[in-house]
Amino acid sequence: MRKGFTLVEVLVALAIMAVLAALAWRGLDGMIRARDGSQARLERTLRLATVIAQWDQDLQALQETGVVPALSFDGATLRLTRSGGDGMQLVAWSLQGGRWQRWASPAATRVGALQDYWMRSLQLLGNEPGQLRLLDDVDQLQLYFYRGNGWSNAQSSGDVAESGGRAPAEALPTGVRLVLTIAGRTLTRDLLLAARTP
Repeated sequence: MRKGFTLVEVLVALAIMAVLAALAWRGLDGMIRARDGSQARLERTLRLATVIAQWDQDLQALQETGVVPALSFDGATLRLTRSGGDGMQLVAWSLQGGRWQRWASPAATRVGALQDYWMRSLQLLGNEPGQLRLLDDVDQLQLYFYRGNGWSNAQSSGDVAESGGRAPAEALPTGVRLVLTIAGRTLTRDLLLAARTP
């Protein structure tokens, strides 16, 4: 008499193998999703680190010109004048529709060109040449300036410098605090300024 498996035994073995295969697939799928999620978070973190490094670089190159404000914030856009390349450059960091963007003018070597770039920075729409889309899903942008012995809202006009008979100019702060809310999470970055005069 030949020994073999009955049909019921074969069906039970196939059912057990199917269940094990399904469990293995779910485990593999979960590992792939976790890897993809980790990769996406890593890419967002690297992008954020690059953006913050550019932010720091722009503020460290801050330059007083006496022609246009060296640093100005209107609640949505930070405009600053920095030394760049062969002249002065106007940079605008703005939050528009949940996107944090950076616009940089070409280097200006003449007063008229710098004033023109300043006027252009007041009318940015978000699609100009030189406009970079840095981060999406930015819910809120807040800036604080360190003056005297404390942080104050960057839109405060309480600290005004004497300007020798001319219209008063706002004194440059010694520090800038950036508070970003991105997808419900808050990032705070403090930076000590090293402003230079011409």
